[in-house]
Amino acid sequence: MSEMTYRRLGDSGLAVSVVGIGCNNFGRKIDADGVREVVGAALDAGITLFDTADIYGTPHGSSEQLLGAALKGRRDEVVLASKFGMDMEGVNGRDFEARGSRRYIVRAVEASLRRLETDYIDLYQMHQPDPATPIEETLAALDDLVRSGKVRYLGNSNFSGWQIADADWVARSGNLTRFISAQNQYSLLSRAAEAEVIPACERFGLGLLPFFPLESGLLTGKYRRGEQPPAGTRMAQERYASWLARADWDMIEALTAFGAERGRSLLEVGIAGLAARPGVASVIAGAVSAEQVQANAAASAWELTVADMAALDALLSD
Repeated sequence: MSEMTYRRLGDSGLAVSVVGIGCNNFGRKIDADGVREVVGAALDAGITLFDTADIYGTPHGSSEQLLGAALKGRRDEVVLASKFGMDMEGVNGRDFEARGSRRYIVRAVEASLRRLETDYIDLYQMHQPDPATPIEETLAALDDLVRSGKVRYLGNSNFSGWQIADADWVARSGNLTRFISAQNQYSLLSRAAEAEVIPACERFGLGLLPFFPLESGLLTGKYRRGEQPPAGTRMAQERYASWLARADWDMIEALTAFGAERGRSLLEVGIAGLAARPGVASVIAGAVSAEQVQANAAASAWELTVADMAALDALLSD
């Protein structure tokens, strides 16, 4: 297996593997044994970034619990990322409480630390903007967590370009800890982030952590236009039927051909091609088995040439 590569996250000193593990399936699609298998395979492949959130899993918080248990004895080998700020149904506080407020953040981080069985979180991310709380209050509370050692770095998720710019200005002008990362939906099929989010990340020194990079499997090569999805796959579920029918098959087939011309699979195009886009630090992909982890790690090893990237740019701009 090719060696994993690592990149700095934004203009910080934090290094992350070029492909990370999204842990939203932990406690939902896979149990403790499955989580241990996925985590072990990821560590063996050189993957260091594990991205979870307090809301992940059923019940909420179970993803953090299972991940923390699976990392026992190897905690210092990884970059542990979690998030706060989505509706935990009263777990972190009262339902009406603003989830960017100081009180909420203090309660949320303590709960996450307990579930993860650790005394610090490497990357603590605000899961979504909170219009009810001034960003000054949120950043001041997060800055206190960094200064206390409970959190090493800060990130945001689902912020728009102007919100990234605003938060950076507030942090710089107030001498507060800045966000070093932005986690937004981004794939070779869903490229809205290129309009404002990526330019903002590049301007203010944030690394982009794309989620849904494989478009729920559309960029894995499992599915074909007009064919029934393989039994047992996500798209074989009835609720995905209309979504599958609306997929951009012209682009999927063009990306498949782009890869085939270079002896590469669609999965390699989906992961390595995205990792080669400007501003991307690490591609966060979910996995429910060791085999998926290994395939994602291997796909990230392809380094596109300048000519490859120019051809991909041309294809995407058609």
